[in-house]
Amino acid sequence: MARDKVAFRCQECGYIAYRWLGRCPDCGAWNSLIEERQEAQAPRRAAPVSTVRPEPITAITSEDIRRMGTGSAELDRVLGGGIVPASLVLVGGDPGIGKSTLLLSLAASLARERGVVLYVSGEESARQIRLRAERLGAVTERLLLLPETDLNRVQEAVREVGPFLLVIDSIQTMSLSTSSSPPGSIAQIRECTAALLDLAKGHGVSTFIAGHVTKQGALAGPRLLEHMVDTVLYFEGEGKSAYRILRAVKNRFGSTNEIAVFTMEQSGLKEVTNPSQLFLSDRTKPVPGAVVVATTQGTRPLLVEVQALVSPAAGGPPRRVGRGVDLSRLLTLLAVLEKRAGLPLATFDVYANVAGGVRLDDPAADLGLALAIASSFWNRAPLRTCVAAGEIGLTGEVLSVAHLRARLKESVSLGFHQILVPQRQAKSMPAESKSVILGVESVSQALDIALPR
Repeated sequence: MARDKVAFRCQECGYIAYRWLGRCPDCGAWNSLIEERQEAQAPRRAAPVSTVRPEPITAITSEDIRRMGTGSAELDRVLGGGIVPASLVLVGGDPGIGKSTLLLSLAASLARERGVVLYVSGEESARQIRLRAERLGAVTERLLLLPETDLNRVQEAVREVGPFLLVIDSIQTMSLSTSSSPPGSIAQIRECTAALLDLAKGHGVSTFIAGHVTKQGALAGPRLLEHMVDTVLYFEGEGKSAYRILRAVKNRFGSTNEIAVFTMEQSGLKEVTNPSQLFLSDRTKPVPGAVVVATTQGTRPLLVEVQALVSPAAGGPPRRVGRGVDLSRLLTLLAVLEKRAGLPLATFDVYANVAGGVRLDDPAADLGLALAIASSFWNRAPLRTCVAAGEIGLTGEVLSVAHLRARLKESVSLGFHQILVPQRQAKSMPAESKSVILGVESVSQALDIALPR
């Protein structure tokens, strides 16, 4: 008789070791390996002969799949135009950031418009969900609640009521009786997600699952969950801040660069149709160290304020801190400013921040960040109606950026009349927009224009 094997699985990344280790060799997490018993499997029988045969791709007809609108233009934008039938969507984020609020509002909206929606909660009772639904205005007869942690019973409920949308809140609380691992473990998360994937594809049920994040800020079991689901949406923002940004990390049916902006209010999440105006609402007058950047998030142009603080280092090595910007990119810009623009920053602490909790990964934010650092170093306020868009190379040259016309249109609509852009792109812009364009070839030239003495 075959014996059960004992393995130790990392709860952060899923790495398997056959003896206990204090530190995971794969992700480096300490004390994350938990013992799991792997049951010996009986010899498998021969699988039945499949009736599916390979066929040429030209013989397959592409059906027009109609997406379902969610009732929220911002959420539809991130999903790529709406919910694709039979898709599996993962919504992740910190505790209390708004995952359950978003999913309950989504479930109620679709229940009113389309049909039966099943909301499964492993963290709250039915009465608790009802109280939250009353606050959000999400009470409707076709929204069915199921407080359950056993996924086998959830599967039976889906077959019984036949919902077109299933919400699981959250995947860490679900468990299958066929697995001996505890709920929330990597093994249970993997098996439960695989079962939900089969349920979504086999029964045509669009499924949303909520997932928490690890201490490092990544989705729990990222290598397993992100590869198994169709779409990964990630909530950004601080719990104490009113702003919530929903970003598509993975999307098989749309762009992965789109974001949705919400504000958290007493009645739930409210979508923001003009986020640029919201992020610049606290801007009253130009101050040293603050520059407006014209960036894009997917197809959406977005204006945000980049802030920098440069101060003498008080002994020891200088500090470099970036919030909302890539730290390695910040270090590169500091080296370029010192080498190409003559700013002696080696003995100064540099702090960079993006107002509103936005995370910038657009290379076009380089020029604005460089201007903010120089503005703080020289203590000079930039021009009042100045906005920047340009990537900075290691030679100090300002390089071309994508979607420049969309950035210009958004900047002009918000009252900015001096827009620093790469010189090579400024020459190809329409004549009517050249009155507001300031073409620059190098970071030194941009500093002279935007930060006059």
